[in-house]
Amino acid sequence: MKKGLLLSKARMALAGLVVALSPVALTGCDYAKANVNTLVTDDCGVNWKLIAAGKSVPKGVGNPCFYKVTIPDYPMQGDSHFKVVFAENVLASLDVSYDYTITNPMAFIQEAKYLGKTNSAEVGTQFEAAENTVIDKRIKDAVRGRLSKEDVVTFSPSDFEDLLLPELNKLLQPRGVTVNFLSLVPVYDEQTAQAVDVATAMKIYTSKNLGKLGEQVIANRAGASRIVVETPAAAAPAPVAEEKEK
Repeated sequence: MKKGLLLSKARMALAGLVVALSPVALTGCDYAKANVNTLVTDDCGVNWKLIAAGKSVPKGVGNPCFYKVTIPDYPMQGDSHFKVVFAENVLASLDVSYDYTITNPMAFIQEAKYLGKTNSAEVGTQFEAAENTVIDKRIKDAVRGRLSKEDVVTFSPSDFEDLLLPELNKLLQPRGVTVNFLSLVPVYDEQTAQAVDVATAMKIYTSKNLGKLGEQVIANRAGASRIVVETPAAAAPAPVAEEKEK
């Protein structure tokens, strides 16, 4: 009798232990990571709360307006390509690549509100659209305003980048973004590229008191016909004549 009683009590104790541990297993723990900014809202994005790294993240169980979004807390890269106009209405394209950091996630989520709709721990490719909406638009505005006064012949991308970066960050920092550096590469059509080359060459000739010679060289080069070399197709082997029967 005593053995059976002891076995029954042991089973009851084990059952009580399982019941005590069950809520912990069901709810689990979710903590904000150090390499991202974790934002939560319980009113469908009207107000957001930033969870400090290492702190537990609320679950929002049963609340359809609870969202959780993680925003990278490290430098990211982006790029843009658009048409521009230099002084004297010279058209060109501009390739822009940049490195940026989201320095104020609370301001950024208000600017890129659609990120909150994902209700996901990993936003991923959504940031490509955020770049287009928040960053690229400001880059275009800042570039086009300044570039319309730049001479295409004397244009210096590195000098332009140094002037543009602080102006660009003035537009972006209130939106929670800082551009760390950017690179600009103008792309000209063939005719514009030739005109830039000619103008640059003439400046060099003139600086060496060889203006007349430069004009002659450039005129001869412009009048030279373009030679196109085509590789002929391999000749088909000549047919072998059939030997007549003797």
